[in-house]
Amino acid sequence: MQTELFDYNLPEELIAQYPAEQRTNSRMLVMKKDTGECDFKHFNDIIEYLKPNDCIVFNDTKVMSARMYGRKNGTIDGALIEVLLLKIIDESSNRWQCMLRPGKRVKEGVKVRLVSADSKEFTTFNDYFEVVKHDKEEGVYEICFNNSDFEYIEETYGHIPLPPYIKREDEFSDKSRYQTMFAKESGAVAAPTAGLHFTPDIIEMLQNKGVKTANITLHVGPGTFKPVDVEDIQNHKMHTEEYVVSEETAKIVNDTKANDGRVFAIGTTSVRTLESCADKDGKLVAQRGSTNIFIYPPYQMKIVDSLLTNFHLPKSTLIMLVSALSDREKVMNAYHKAIENKMRFYSYGDCMLLI
Repeated sequence: MQTELFDYNLPEELIAQYPAEQRTNSRMLVMKKDTGECDFKHFNDIIEYLKPNDCIVFNDTKVMSARMYGRKNGTIDGALIEVLLLKIIDESSNRWQCMLRPGKRVKEGVKVRLVSADSKEFTTFNDYFEVVKHDKEEGVYEICFNNSDFEYIEETYGHIPLPPYIKREDEFSDKSRYQTMFAKESGAVAAPTAGLHFTPDIIEMLQNKGVKTANITLHVGPGTFKPVDVEDIQNHKMHTEEYVVSEETAKIVNDTKANDGRVFAIGTTSVRTLESCADKDGKLVAQRGSTNIFIYPPYQMKIVDSLLTNFHLPKSTLIMLVSALSDREKVMNAYHKAIENKMRFYSYGDCMLLI
């Protein structure tokens, strides 16, 4: 299947630069998977579409303040280096895998002194990291902080790593608004954005209706923003992300399916995790691991029946995943309708419910 089939033109003014004033103020495009019929609602209306015995599955990953800045060689006129932490390698030594920019300015053995998150100026502290290793093939680095207290490092020097299409610096409000209400397990560098629309009141109303809730953990990596740059999508190399599915979640999901309820995945990260952990009989298996599953048409879902998701980048693996739940033509048509109706796109934008 050709990558170009998943392309579309989006006016730049429809890329949301800030979240809605209130989480539930977002609009919601509701699309019937079978017919492609679309309706325009508000997010609060999601309660109408779930029934007793259905369940929703959300991702409880928490976004780290993973973007940091430092000065090469610890001098005020040293090159400004941007760091994006990816994952912890060794907690005891506070050793991390990361991306560095500009990478050509940092060699193995170079020390970079961290600068304040607020002003990008030196603090009175002498906190730094050393570049330990450069994996040129993967384009990533290993660094080691001189201070073993990562909670302190994150709080003092960390920035919320807003996606590249948000053309502004992170602000104080992003610390809460770029986290879902479910956020618990730290490790992501991007939010599972479909969850951003939920509030405790919405969850309480769903539970009062008889809808069950379950959680998985998938730590979203930077590969989620990577466009497919090959002509045939089957030649795309998919990124890998780590996940956890608990025994409790597996039981809730399997009981839902057994009782003819529907599984609503909240976000594409929940879909990838659930489908990665399905056995040959369509049962969800509790486990911990990593997945590079690439879901695109004509993939047949084993666990997921419905999906709430934000709108995704053109030619991205995520829009391909959404298309697998219905079909490409219907999904692309829905995207064009969303643009015509001036819905807000991407992480801080509106959402789409496929039922």
